[in-house]
Amino acid sequence: MTPAVRSPTTSAPPTALRLWTRARGPVLAFALLLAASITLAALQSEARHGALDPRSADPYGSRAISELLADRGVTTRVVTDLADARAAADPDTTLLVAAPDLLTEHQQKELYTATAGSGGRTVLVAPSSWSVGTLAPGVTADPAHSHDSVLSPDCALPAARRAGTADTGGIRYTTHRPGADECYPSERLATLLRLPDTTGDGDTLVLGAPDILYNNRLDQQGNASLALQLLGSRNHLVWYLPSLSDTTATDPDDEKSFLDLLPSGWIWGTLQLFVAAALAALWRARRLGPLVPEKLPVAIRASETVEGRARLYRKADARDRAAAALRSTTRTRLAPLLGVPVPQAHAPEALIPALTAHLHGNGQVMHSLLFGPPPGDDAALIALADQLDALEREVRRP
Repeated sequence: MTPAVRSPTTSAPPTALRLWTRARGPVLAFALLLAASITLAALQSEARHGALDPRSADPYGSRAISELLADRGVTTRVVTDLADARAAADPDTTLLVAAPDLLTEHQQKELYTATAGSGGRTVLVAPSSWSVGTLAPGVTADPAHSHDSVLSPDCALPAARRAGTADTGGIRYTTHRPGADECYPSERLATLLRLPDTTGDGDTLVLGAPDILYNNRLDQQGNASLALQLLGSRNHLVWYLPSLSDTTATDPDDEKSFLDLLPSGWIWGTLQLFVAAALAALWRARRLGPLVPEKLPVAIRASETVEGRARLYRKADARDRAAAALRSTTRTRLAPLLGVPVPQAHAPEALIPALTAHLHGNGQVMHSLLFGPPPGDDAALIALADQLDALEREVRRP
C-alpha cells in the first residue's frame, strides 16, 4: 500500500510577528539611544548656547549689554574672521575679542600688529598665558585663578571707581608696563588691566573673567556700569567671535608634512618594535607535531544532536533544507534495500523504478515523495517525515 502524499507548496514568507521578534532588540536599543541623545541635547542646549554672543538672549549670551549700548548711541557689529577684526582697528572703535585663546599664534600677531597704535580700544576677555603675552606684551597670566568672584576696584581707573564692586574674579595678571591701571586685585594680583598705548590715545583692556558681560549677571553688583564704561567709550563696538572656519587660522609657512609631525627618534623606535616582535615570535614558535586524538569529556546522544539541529532549522524557517535532509537520508537507506548502488540513490531514474517494482505502487507519487518540492509549512514538514518513515518501514517489511 502506497502512503498518501500531501501536495507540497512553496515556502511562505515570514509573518509580521516573527519579523518583530527578530528585530525588536535592535529597534528598542536604537529607540533608547535616540531618546538619550534628544534628552542630552535638550539639557545642554540651555547651558552655553551663544556664550558671549551679543545676538544671544540666553543666560550666558551678551544681548543685554548690546541693547544698553545701543540706547546710548553705540553701534555693535559682530565679526567672525580676522580680516574684519583687523579692519575695525580705528580711533573711534572698540574691538572686543571674545575668546583670545582660540586664535592661533599667527592670528594673534596679525591682530596685535593691526591694533597697536591704532588709537582705538582693544578689550581682551579672559586671555590665558597662551594669548595674553602676544596680544598684550608685558602682561603675564598667573596660573592660579582668583578664589573670589566679587572684587573691589582698589585702583585709580575712573570707570572702575564709579562702578564699584563687580564680578571680575577669574584669571589674574601681572605687568611692569608703566602707566598701567591694575584694578580689582585678588591677593595683590589684578583681574582687570588697562594698558595705555605708548603712542596715541588708544589702550588695551585685559579682563580676567567674562561674567560682567553675561545676560544673567549684568544686573548684579556694578557689572552693568563697568561693562558700559569699558565698551562704550567709542561710538562703535566691533565684537570679534573667533571662528574655526576662518582661513587665516592656518599659516602657510607653518604647514608640515606627515613625517614632520612625527616625533624625533620614531625610526629607531619603530625598528626596536620590529626586533621585539621578531624575538617574541621566535620565543613562542613551536614545531607542529602529529595530531593527537582526544576523547570528548561528555558523551552526547545522537537524539540531542538531531533535536538541536531541528530547532535551528525551525528558528531559521529552513523547511526546504530540513526536507532535503530527510529525503536524502531516506533515499540513502532505501537504495541498498532495493538493490540500487548507493551512488545512484539520488538519481530518480534509478531509484524510482526499483521502488515501484518492489512495492507495486504509483511511480509519480513515489517521485513526489522522494524528490518533490519543499513543504509549505511546519505541518506539511511533519507529514512528510511521517510518510518517509512509513515508506521505509514498508520497504523493510519482509
